[in-house]
Amino acid sequence: AVRDRPLMLACQVEGESPISITWRKNGLPIVVGERVQVLPNGTLFIQSFQKRLDRVGSETDVGEYDCAAQNRFGMLVSRKARVQLASLPKFHTHPESMSVDDGGVARFKCQVNSVPEANITWERDRTPLSTTDNRYTLLPMGILQVTGVRRIDAGVYRCMASNIANTRFSHEAVLNVTGEASRIYKEPVILSGPQNLTITVHQTAILECIATGNPRPIVSWSRLDGRSIGVEGIQVLGTGNLMISDVSLQHSGVYVCAANRPGTRMRRTALGRLVVQAPPEFMQWPQSVSKPAGGSAVFTCVAQGVPEPHLIWLKNGKILMPGDNVKLTNNNSTLAVTRITSEDEAIYQCIAENMAGTNQASARLAVSLAKDLPDSPQGLTATALSPSALQLAWIQPPVEITDGIIGYVLHIRKISDSRELQEAVSKTTFQHDFTNLEPATTYSIYLKAYSPLGASQQSSTVVATTLGGVPSPPTFFTKVVNSTAVQVLWELPSKPGKAEGFRLTYRRVPHADFQGPVQFPCHVNAHTISRLETGAVYEVKLVAYNGNGESDCAKRLVSLAEEGTSAKTSGGENQCTCRQESEGSMGGIVVGIHIGMACIIFCVLFLMFGYRHSLFCSKGTQYSWSVPRGEDRGQLGQNGIPKEGVTRPVEVTLELVPQVGGPVLRPAQCQVPIEQHSSGLPGMGTG
Repeated sequence: AVRDRPLMLACQVEGESPISITWRKNGLPIVVGERVQVLPNGTLFIQSFQKRLDRVGSETDVGEYDCAAQNRFGMLVSRKARVQLASLPKFHTHPESMSVDDGGVARFKCQVNSVPEANITWERDRTPLSTTDNRYTLLPMGILQVTGVRRIDAGVYRCMASNIANTRFSHEAVLNVTGEASRIYKEPVILSGPQNLTITVHQTAILECIATGNPRPIVSWSRLDGRSIGVEGIQVLGTGNLMISDVSLQHSGVYVCAANRPGTRMRRTALGRLVVQAPPEFMQWPQSVSKPAGGSAVFTCVAQGVPEPHLIWLKNGKILMPGDNVKLTNNNSTLAVTRITSEDEAIYQCIAENMAGTNQASARLAVSLAKDLPDSPQGLTATALSPSALQLAWIQPPVEITDGIIGYVLHIRKISDSRELQEAVSKTTFQHDFTNLEPATTYSIYLKAYSPLGASQQSSTVVATTLGGVPSPPTFFTKVVNSTAVQVLWELPSKPGKAEGFRLTYRRVPHADFQGPVQFPCHVNAHTISRLETGAVYEVKLVAYNGNGESDCAKRLVSLAEEGTSAKTSGGENQCTCRQESEGSMGGIVVGIHIGMACIIFCVLFLMFGYRHSLFCSKGTQYSWSVPRGEDRGQLGQNGIPKEGVTRPVEVTLELVPQVGGPVLRPAQCQVPIEQHSSGLPGMGTG
C-alpha cells in the first residue's frame, strides 16, 4: 500500500444469502467509519492508507487482514493478507566502472531494498538493453553479466529500480573494452560459483557460474548425487549460468559447476544447493455430514507439502480446542466429534500451513434435531454387587415415550480415564448388570435413550465403586513455601479408578481440633495451605476414599521456621489410624526426647570415666609408640614380651588439633604403666 492513497482488499464469497462479511486486522475486529468502509460486495476500502494513525505510532494500517463470512450455517475465515507500506527503492550497491579484455566477462552489481521488491532493468548510454542477446544475463540480486565482451559493449551503464512507490536510477558506470586478451596461459578460475537458493515450485532458478582462464574454460553442470539434470526447462545462459524454468520438487539437490581447460583434465568446481519448497496441497479433505444428536462424526484432512505442513482446525472461524467430546489425532489430520449436541453444529475448517504458503478446506456438521427425540433417562442409580459387578437401574418412562424408544446405551469408564465402554440394552430393560469389572475401582456411568431419529441427551452421571476394600494410603510430601504457607503434594494412583478422591485435614500442634477436611477429585495432586502461624508446628493428614470408605491416613509434621530462617519438614511419612486420640503423637514426641537425653548422659559419663587419664596428657607431639632402647632390650623376653616382674611404661602422644567447630583431641605423650602379672595367679594366663 502507498501512503495517503486508497487501499482495497477483496473478499468474494459464495453461499446461501444473507451473508454477512466482517474484517479483522491482526485478529481484532476492524472499526468501520468514514475512513474505513466495507463495500456491499464485501471489499474492504481504506480511503487513505496511513503508517501512523496517532502521534505515538501505536495505531497503524499496516498488519495482517482477513475477512469472515457468515450465514445461517456457520462462519468461514479467509486466508490472511499481509499489508505493508510501500517504500521507495534504496540502492545499497551501485554499479562500478571497469575495464575488460575483448572476449572477457563484465559484471555490474545493483542491489536495491524496497517494499514491494523493485523491478530492475538496465540501460547502456541511456538506451534499454536488448534482452534478446544471450550475452546479456540478468541474475538475481540485480546483477548484470555480459559474457564474450566486444568493443560494441563499451559505454555507460546504469540500472533502473521501480515499484508502485516510485522509480530511481543508480550511479553510472563506464565499461572499457581493451585489446584482445593476452595469449599467456592462465589456469581455470571460478570467479563466482552457485549460491544456495531456496525458491517455491513453478518459479525460475538461476545458478551462477562465472569462470575465466586462457584458453577460455568450458563450463559444465552436474548433480552431486549423480542424477541427471534433465533437458526440459533447462538452459545454459551465456558462458555458464544454469537456468531452470518452472522448478519442481525433483529439482532440489546440490549442483556442481565445473570449469574445464579445453583438451585437458584440469578443472575447478564449485557447489550450490537448490531447495524447492511447495505450498500445502490436500490429498484428502473433510466432507460435510449430517448426524443425529448423540452420534459421532469424523473429519479427515490430509495435506502434503515441503516442508511438511502444520494442520490447525477452526470452528466457525475460531481455533478449535480439543475437549471431552472433541478429539484431534494423527498429527491433527483426524477430527472426531462424539456425543454430538446442537452446540457442535458449525462449519469446520482445516488450515494447512508451511513456509511456502497456506491452504484450507472446510466442511459443515449439521445436527438433525427432531422435536420427538426421546427425553433423557431419569433416576439412574448404581449399586455394587461384588468386587467385579455393578447393577444399574433407572425409572421406566411413560408408555407414550417408550413406544418411540428402540433401546438404551450405557456408557461406563473408570474415573480419571478417558477410555469409555458402551453396552446396549433393549427398550424393555430398565436394569442392567456390568460384570468383569476390577475390584475396589470407581466408575463413572451415564445412560442415553435412542429412537430412529437419534439419541437423547445423556442422563445424570453416577459414580459407583465395586466391592473389594478401600484405597491404599496415599504417599505425600510437604514443602514449606514461606513462613505462613505449606504446599502438600501427593502421588496419584497408578491405575485409573483406584481412588474417587482425597481428603486433607491439618491442625496446629498441640491443639486437638483438625481443620477441614478439604476434598479433592481424583485427578488433583497438590494443594497449598496458607494463612498459617509463623514458627508453629502443624500436623497434616491425607486420606484417599472411594465408595467403600476411606483409606488409612498418612500424616506428616511440618515446622514453620521463624521469618528469615529456613523451614524444615519434620520426620518422614507415617501411617496412622485417623480415629486415634490426638494426644498420641504428642506423647510419642515426649518419650523420644527423654530417651535421647538419657543416651546423651550415659555417653558423657562413659567418656569421663573411660578416658580420665588422657585429660592430663601433654600436648604438641604426634601420635607415637616408644621403641625400646638398647639397654631396655634385656628386660624383654622372647618375642618382645617383658620379662616376668618387670614394669614397662608405654609412651603415648595426644595432640590438640584446632578444627572448624572446636579443637579435637589426638593422642599426646603420657606414661601408662603396664604390669606383667604372674601366671600363677588365679585366672591369669601367660597371654
